Amino acid sequence: MKPDAPAHEPHRAPSPGRHSGARPTPSPDAAPTPDTEAGPHRTAPPAPGRAAPTPAPAPLLRVQDLRISFDGVDVVRGLSFDVRPGEVLGIVGESGAGKSLTARALLGMVPRGAATSGTVLLRGSADLAAERGRRISLVPQDALSALSPVHPVGDQLAAAVRSVRRVSRREAAARAVAALDRVGIPDAARRARAYPHEYSGGMRQRAVIAMATVNEPDVVVADEPTTALDEERREQVLRVLAEQREAVGAALVLVTHDLDVVRRHADRVLVMYAGRAAELGPAGQVLARPRAPYTAGLLASLPRPDGPPRRRLPALPGSPPAPGALGAGCAFAPRCPLAADPCRTREPEPQPLDGRLVACHRAADVPDPIREFL
Repeated sequence: MKPDAPAHEPHRAPSPGRHSGARPTPSPDAAPTPDTEAGPHRTAPPAPGRAAPTPAPAPLLRVQDLRISFDGVDVVRGLSFDVRPGEVLGIVGESGAGKSLTARALLGMVPRGAATSGTVLLRGSADLAAERGRRISLVPQDALSALSPVHPVGDQLAAAVRSVRRVSRREAAARAVAALDRVGIPDAARRARAYPHEYSGGMRQRAVIAMATVNEPDVVVADEPTTALDEERREQVLRVLAEQREAVGAALVLVTHDLDVVRRHADRVLVMYAGRAAELGPAGQVLARPRAPYTAGLLASLPRPDGPPRRRLPALPGSPPAPGALGAGCAFAPRCPLAADPCRTREPEPQPLDGRLVACHRAADVPDPIREFL
């Protein structure tokens, strides 16, 4: 994978933060053309009488050629992408694609026994452990296991504050209550004295969002934050997460298997398959007109409001490959309706196409509409 390719990939402008310390939002005029995605950025001179476009801000988080392996087998394979100030980057893919492992790597939390290479830089710093809780934080999948069962919730938030800020216990406790109140927990001062088992599932998820944002980080990583919740609570948590991201001016990396969540909440989307990027670009464009066959297959498998009732949904054939069972060519080739000889012998590298990056030899042949794909 070309390490520098994703750094210049076009995007939609994210919502600005609401507090005085919010990071600036890039202008839509700053989006580069596809010709600049895979190489150095070249700025054309402005036309006579027109102001020069605002340059895109430097990324908060830069991932280049990230590889994570266990016992010599790569699970994440040469992944590169950026996270820009104030944006929401969705990471999607089937189970086993490497989404959660990538998310943990952003916080320097890879499992024991994992070997890593490549770079992950947060504002230029590779010391992710030192930045965790301060400039980057995690909203985990399982809120109950993330909270200590033997300490009141408010005490845990206060401890998170004091771990990165030199404030008194009284001030830390006040910030903890304010954070719980901000995520919509009723009677926050009283609830701060309660234990996690005294919270409902939705309230626990709100509490871990409060903990992740209490120190106003630059980046929040949410790893499948709504997996165990029903539809109503899922929408509540996503709304709270969006509100808190904007309130503290943070960027959000949203790991999910739900393409509809990405469609409604993300500025850009990274589609992963077998530990690599299949497609990376503006969420609206990628989901409306996918260029990677894998993305198209995921979308074609979704129910359509205008589809015939009680019709069996199409599905991608087969299942994702095990990390140690990859062949020489494209990992998706055994499941892809468009696979040809080059797909089975040579793994594709991400290339700019239609305002995004696509790793596919047959990207130009993906049908539109996508329901014709399967």
